[in-house]
Amino acid sequence: MNGVAASGKVSGRGGAGGAVRAVGRALHFPVTGAARGIRRATHAHGAGESGLGKLIELHAVNGAGDVMVTVALASTVFFSVPTDEARGRVALYLAITMAPFTVLAPVIGPLLDRLPHGRRAAMAGAMLARALLSLVISGAVATGSLELYPAALGVLVASKAYGVVRSAVVPRLLPPRFSLVKANSRVTLAGLLATGVAAPIAAGLHRLGDPWPLYGAFVIFVAGTLLSFSLPPTVDSAKGEDVALLAADAQHLYGSQRRQQQVKRPGLRTVGPAVTHALGANAALRCLSGFLIFFLAFLLREHPLTGESAAVSLGMVGVSAGVGNALGTAVGAWLRSRAPEVIVVAVVAVVLGTAIVAALFFGAFLVACLAAVAGFAQALAKLALDALIQRDVPELVRTSAFARSETLLQMAWVFGGAVGIVMPLNGTVGLLVGAAFVAVGWLTTLKGLLASARHGGRPRPRVA
Repeated sequence: MNGVAASGKVSGRGGAGGAVRAVGRALHFPVTGAARGIRRATHAHGAGESGLGKLIELHAVNGAGDVMVTVALASTVFFSVPTDEARGRVALYLAITMAPFTVLAPVIGPLLDRLPHGRRAAMAGAMLARALLSLVISGAVATGSLELYPAALGVLVASKAYGVVRSAVVPRLLPPRFSLVKANSRVTLAGLLATGVAAPIAAGLHRLGDPWPLYGAFVIFVAGTLLSFSLPPTVDSAKGEDVALLAADAQHLYGSQRRQQQVKRPGLRTVGPAVTHALGANAALRCLSGFLIFFLAFLLREHPLTGESAAVSLGMVGVSAGVGNALGTAVGAWLRSRAPEVIVVAVVAVVLGTAIVAALFFGAFLVACLAAVAGFAQALAKLALDALIQRDVPELVRTSAFARSETLLQMAWVFGGAVGIVMPLNGTVGLLVGAAFVAVGWLTTLKGLLASARHGGRPRPRVA
């Protein structure tokens, strides 16, 4: 009987313990289940074995941290003051942060070329710098100190430096039978999804107080610092790499032969004509993107979409652009590297037509459509450019080509933003100016891209 009683007590305790464990598992499942699902998605198709999965996760962390800082800064320099003063403050922000970056941007690529064995450290350093600067900005937001602007400059430069290094790292982590376009699509899509998840969280934190999104950014960037060092050592290997030259002719050499010729100031000149023309078209789209962000921010604040507030109007345009960008990334992964020159020509033509129509028949629906089409085209054209670099640029200089092209595209975005900030708040005039940016880029690259497509996408023979 005692044995039976003891057995009953044990089973009772075991049953109670099992129930507690079951409740614990049920409570933890939403977190652990989601984490396992994310890990399966990011590590699928060999991405886990090659290390690409870790880079995808790192870029998601980067996107979440950046949107936290963006929400904090937007509320500080834009919505918190009257329209006229906001325009002046954002102009000052652009002058203090963006203008110096146009000087710093050409330095970032070559500097990182000289640090090929420190890519993990460079990415970790960019994350840590933004973590610390987020705390500085949080103090400046609370006190109204001018430290806000140099700290914002530091965040911007660190973010762009991370982007340049990330572009250089992706080719090092390709799984077997994995195209560069597909890899970049996965990385970009992860960043977009993380941004979409983190944006409402940042808005909720902002309701607690202006510094709170920056505290969230600090935590996220610290996590990114640690995650950077989890990337495989392969990303630090520079074996067989050299510096790319941006030109479309075969007279400019690279590697040991370029050094023998003693070319003193190399540009991007060994990437082939298709790449340089596609880069020009992408620069036009980036210029339009920077222009629309700043121009529509002020236009919709002063003249919101019909029946909506300024914040809702901006939110609608932002969501449209984000949806278009995500759709372009998904379509790019599906198209892979099929006729990338034709893809670039087609999407830029669609953006040009949409911008002209939106300018002539300015309205809420057409503005949202333009934002969506511009986001779609920018994502798809960038993936087509990646495919051309993978196809036409020798592996010896491919990593450097990615770093330098990314720097040029960032500079184009800065230029477009600078124009957008000084434009008069007239929707038709503003969108026609945006269409002019795209038209110049399209017309100057159309002939070269179509010629490359007619030749079957084969680059001209170059000395290797």
